[in-house]
Amino acid sequence: MLYQYVACGESGDIVKGKISATSENAIAEMLGVAGYRLINLRPYVPFLSLGKLAAQLFPVKETEVIMLYRQMSLLLESGINIVTSLELLQEQITNRTLTKVVYDVISDIRNGDQLSTAMSRHPDVFSTMACRTLSIGEQTGGLETMLKQVADHMEKEMATRKGIKGALMYPMIAAVVTVVVVGVLMFFVLPAFADLYGSLGAELPALTQMMISLSVVLRTYGLHIFLIIFIVIGLGLIYFRTSDGKYKFDTLILRVPMLGRVRHLNEIARFCRSISLLYAAGLPLTEIMPLVIQGCNNRVMAQALYNVQSDMLKGEGLSKPMAKNPLFLPMMVQMVKVGEETGTLDTSLLAVSQNYENEAQDKTKSLIAMIQPVMTLVIAGVVGLIAVSMVSAMYSMYGQTSF
Repeated sequence: MLYQYVACGESGDIVKGKISATSENAIAEMLGVAGYRLINLRPYVPFLSLGKLAAQLFPVKETEVIMLYRQMSLLLESGINIVTSLELLQEQITNRTLTKVVYDVISDIRNGDQLSTAMSRHPDVFSTMACRTLSIGEQTGGLETMLKQVADHMEKEMATRKGIKGALMYPMIAAVVTVVVVGVLMFFVLPAFADLYGSLGAELPALTQMMISLSVVLRTYGLHIFLIIFIVIGLGLIYFRTSDGKYKFDTLILRVPMLGRVRHLNEIARFCRSISLLYAAGLPLTEIMPLVIQGCNNRVMAQALYNVQSDMLKGEGLSKPMAKNPLFLPMMVQMVKVGEETGTLDTSLLAVSQNYENEAQDKTKSLIAMIQPVMTLVIAGVVGLIAVSMVSAMYSMYGQTSF
């Protein structure tokens, strides 16, 4: 069977590839002989497949996975075994893709696999971090506790993403409305007034003449302008899909006033919570860091964490490498240092995460409160400018008319 893998070398480098083997254990052994530690492994799915098409048509929502974790935890706490719990939950699931995934997980467990191993074969539904955390829970006998913690972790991340989307929703809608209103005025209203002013032979004010000229340019070359904008946006999207483009885009996002600060705080809170969760589960930092780097949404932050990991493997600890990079805020570095010295790193990082999450929420609210009036003023300014240009022309004609 063909598998896709992600592994970490002795020097901390991350490698990806495909390998054919009879079992997952065989792959782990082969990579171990080559000096690599397996991080993530899943069956290779070709670009065109019915399973992949079904997953795209009926995607699994994050809320459904969270509910699955919580319900499994409750059933396990009540003394029901894993297979029976999954069978009971499968009957309640309405999503076709998730139903098929749970069916496959049940089959794999009956064939001798653990829950975490069975789930890891469906990385589009169950994250690598969640599977690794559940694996620790299976080893320590606290699977139901780990299920709750993973669900809490996912809910926090989902709330963070919703906050950012909420901050961006209003300006996006306002921008669309502005473009539509200005388009109607420039393509339909102004030309009608321009014909009227032309038939009267009046001398128009400079502002009105400029608006009419702009309207003529848009009507004459509107399609060309649209095609140029479309091509530029298309090329930009293609570039930002490359590794260099993604890195520069993430750098740009972090530099955007206010929004960049919110994104920065959310990223810090996210990986602090992830490290806290995995460290509390009993995973060593040498295995935690590759998982956190892999799950990081911002390439700049991921590169910073990779540098921390490299220095950590040299014996510098966690706080000292973080202090070298300004992306890791001073309070976080100090809390990590305290956690290392007192052996309470998970508690310290959890406190840091909660603090930065609260700060990010406050700044998000402030950002939304500021964006709404600003966008209103922008829309009013653009529409008002066009209206003033038409009204000033009317007053100019009245002044030129003799009775």
